[in-house]
Amino acid sequence: MRILLTGGGGFLGARLAREILQHGLDGRALTELVIADMFPPPADLLADARVTTHTGPMLSQTALFASGFDGVFHLASAVSGECELDFELGLRSNVDSTRALLDGLRQSGQVSRLVFASSVAVFGPLHGQPMPALVTDTTLPSPQTSYGTHKLMCEYLIADYTRKGFVDGRSARLMTVAVRPGKPNGAASSFFSGIIREPLAGVETTCPVDPDVTHPLSSPSNTIAGLIAVYQASPEAMGGRLAVNLPGLNVRVGDMLDALAEVAGPDVRQRVRFERDERIAAIVGNWARGATAERAAALGLKPDASFKAIIEQYIADCRARPGYPADALGGLDR
Repeated sequence: MRILLTGGGGFLGARLAREILQHGLDGRALTELVIADMFPPPADLLADARVTTHTGPMLSQTALFASGFDGVFHLASAVSGECELDFELGLRSNVDSTRALLDGLRQSGQVSRLVFASSVAVFGPLHGQPMPALVTDTTLPSPQTSYGTHKLMCEYLIADYTRKGFVDGRSARLMTVAVRPGKPNGAASSFFSGIIREPLAGVETTCPVDPDVTHPLSSPSNTIAGLIAVYQASPEAMGGRLAVNLPGLNVRVGDMLDALAEVAGPDVRQRVRFERDERIAAIVGNWARGATAERAAALGLKPDASFKAIIEQYIADCRARPGYPADALGGLDR
């Protein structure tokens, strides 16, 4: 089985790569995992003889995409904050690159199964109408950011290439993934990880939105399980529509910090202060406050048990998994 993973040099992509290498897909062993990204994957993946890497912009890798794959996971993307600040970058990295990937797969003559990492950011308030309390699989997408617009455009492209029989595509709408290790990235949602990650590392940080903001979140492990389940589901099990909400835990920012205090102690919690950033708050204000995932539930997927459990998983991952800085828990007081 030959699998292509775009964005495999990043945290989530590398974690997905390790899972595929360890367990295979659909009961089939992996012969080659091709990782395409702007930068190389972590050393443990490079050391695996089954891994081949291609580094550089996706738009320069069309020959690779046409070489034929059994399956594809498309995670590569410019993130939300980047897309708002640099319109051309967002279009090039998200829309143009996805079109190049799809055209390459079409030219190969092999019908690859394709999972696209879409986003809850496809949802937004319609003009004159507030967002529903919970967005569902059937809520009309109405993105209010360039990033969300790009994701929705790619969902429709993949649906049409699937309708034409060029690929077997399905789009999984990821909830915001937390807690991510490492440094903050350009995503407007980065603070959802930062307000947990930085205090645990002993670093003071700010929260740019109000404590009453709510948003659907998912742990890295639950997100990976969702992507694999969507890949392995039959077209019949997918239920016809190709975009599916992955499960998320609908959580309030203030409750996230309460869970941090419960797990790590009040001194760790005190390292977070509220300092409103109007740019970030405006972006987040147009995002979903909560979500449901009935179609994902039919595939056996569930949200994380609690945000406390997500924090505890992060701490356990810091101690046992590759890709986590050695000082990630430098501020843990108990």
